[in-house]
Amino acid sequence: MTSPSAFQSTATSVSHTDSNSNRALVLGATGGIGSVITQQLLQQGWQVTALKRDLSNVPSNSPIQWQQGDALNQADVLNASQGCQVIVHAVNPAGYRDWETLVIPMLCSTLHAAQHQQACVVVPGNIYNFSAQAGTHINEDAPQQPTSKKGKVRVSMEQQLEAFTQQGGQCILLRCGDFFGPTSVSGWFEQGIAPKGITSKRLFTLAKRGVGHQWAYLPDVAETMMQLILRREELPRFARFHMNGHWDHDGTQMANTAAKVIADQRGHTPRLQAFPWWSIYVASAFNKTFKELLEMRYLWQYPLRMSNEKLVSLLGEEPHTPLEEAISATLAPNR
Repeated sequence: MTSPSAFQSTATSVSHTDSNSNRALVLGATGGIGSVITQQLLQQGWQVTALKRDLSNVPSNSPIQWQQGDALNQADVLNASQGCQVIVHAVNPAGYRDWETLVIPMLCSTLHAAQHQQACVVVPGNIYNFSAQAGTHINEDAPQQPTSKKGKVRVSMEQQLEAFTQQGGQCILLRCGDFFGPTSVSGWFEQGIAPKGITSKRLFTLAKRGVGHQWAYLPDVAETMMQLILRREELPRFARFHMNGHWDHDGTQMANTAAKVIADQRGHTPRLQAFPWWSIYVASAFNKTFKELLEMRYLWQYPLRMSNEKLVSLLGEEPHTPLEEAISATLAPNR
């Protein structure tokens, strides 16, 4: 597996062509963030290539050029990246598992291909890089002192990305809060707050009473990424940004808004109660995914908030869907 530190400075400049000939490779195109950024690229007239291990259920009329392959396989990623100006790295191991062994090799495959194509790498990041004491005004250059294994992996990813850019590559990193949206199926909102979607009769609050939490609506994230991609010529080689997204100031606003949406659409108001974290502790003795989830509980016990001042300074404003509209789309029964 090629290490970014071994890359030679061959990508001394990143060439950009007009939108009619722009092509992007999206890794993780069937996932929550990957699918919405794919749609944004297509709407902007880009040609999109996507990698998938099994092509048996790909529709014949798909506007995406699907190629069979694995994000862990450098040759597959390099082959799929031919002619691409942008590579969106939106792939993660499923179920919070095996981050330590899979995340960096996946990223190395992307960086290897990006080095050959002189492509800009676009990566969705998160708040895992920061400790429980990071506070509620975290800027892009704040000290990264993760306490979780996944946080340490995230920091390692960013170190690999920075090394890649120092040797001639280009990267756009957009750190966001917890994802939710119509294409998200396994996030904290879908699995924790409203596990039965629009039919939920009970909703759960995940945070400790009074503790704020940061969320990111996937279509807003994709639109923000698209705007950054289109401005990539203006950006430094390693461009990091934070989204504000939706700040749930006391940890109840997401559940309360979901309850209102369900009441308006279904005619009954779900009961709100605290999430039974004790059940996760019990299950973690037998299930690795639950054990991994517990490692991130600190995000619900301390208020951590990333500041989007740098992003707003560049874009003028951050794409932002009103919370009730965003949750209504997320809970839509036919999503």
